[in-house]
Amino acid sequence: MDTVELLRILVGFDTTSHRSNLALIHWVAGYLEGHGVEARLIHSDDGAKANLLASIGPRAPGGIVLSGHTDVVPVDGQAWDSDPFMLVECEGRFHGRGAADMKGFIAACLAAVPSWRRLDLRRPIHLALSYDEEVGCFGVPRLIAGMRDHVPSPALAIVGEPTQMHVGLAHRGFFGHRITFCGRPAHSSDPALGINAIEPAALLVAQLASLARTLVRQGNRTTFNVGCINGGTAINIVPGCCELLWEFRPPDEASAAVVRDELERLLAVVPADVAVEMTQLAGVPALCAESGSAAAVNMARTLGALWPPGEIPFGTEAGFFQQAGIPSLVCGPGAIAQAHQPNEWIAASELRAAERFLARVGAWAASGCEAR
Repeated sequence: MDTVELLRILVGFDTTSHRSNLALIHWVAGYLEGHGVEARLIHSDDGAKANLLASIGPRAPGGIVLSGHTDVVPVDGQAWDSDPFMLVECEGRFHGRGAADMKGFIAACLAAVPSWRRLDLRRPIHLALSYDEEVGCFGVPRLIAGMRDHVPSPALAIVGEPTQMHVGLAHRGFFGHRITFCGRPAHSSDPALGINAIEPAALLVAQLASLARTLVRQGNRTTFNVGCINGGTAINIVPGCCELLWEFRPPDEASAAVVRDELERLLAVVPADVAVEMTQLAGVPALCAESGSAAAVNMARTLGALWPPGEIPFGTEAGFFQQAGIPSLVCGPGAIAQAHQPNEWIAASELRAAERFLARVGAWAASGCEAR
């Protein structure tokens, strides 16, 4: 099957993050088995979802990881011109949920498997497909743990998010939190009988805004956003509870540590009669352009990735691979501007570019050359 046919099949699976991805994963495992490739499934705790890990070529270090997530964002409330889960071609574009983000890359990888199998590979090519990327990258840590157990140390991981085949060498992380302040409700005719939960929440919002301004003056590119505040029940009731949903996006782990330390200090001075509970909802590490990235970038350029390398504005799973000691970058077909949109699409030319890139991946693996 060619890339378009495979993309048509993949788009046909509704793998919106609140649904199971098992039907798609089992289909991919069967496809790989038909080409003599064994797939290992790494399930979520409840068994409703799974990562997939498969290797083509020898069991040896120095291979390349091609990584993609199988889940997609919802289509609810979007005005689509066609069924989002049926691939539609129009004027050189293929429309469907996940076509760009990122089933196009996965389809191109699967289409390359038969040709990779015909090669005498001296280094392995690893396919790593994850679940729940769109809701916090919850599947990939388990996938990487499985790689540690079953895959000799790779030379490079390429996360095929849509970059129009340009090299993404860095991106900020994403850390989302819920903070709940609990005081004591009372009739507002005598506020002293209650403990107002909105007041410390509002103070924290102001302090986070002040911290953001301070970091900007210091040249730190961490950004903050308080996305939701919810508290109180009526104008004449002292609010007993208030909830904040907020996030910060640091360019590196050192910046993340600065924010965590400052947050700990701010929460430590909340009045003792206010109970505070903080939950991290999502934690996606930054991808950093490290000194050791030069070999990975040069290798990507040799494979046909477009130049120059740069920072991308969105988060990916690449930071997890980097934290695991695998040099990592982002490079895949399609444009991020089409991701998450109604009538999401990927250009046929982008799929062809991915096919050429993956053909070079096979040639590199057969040559046995090291990344340099």
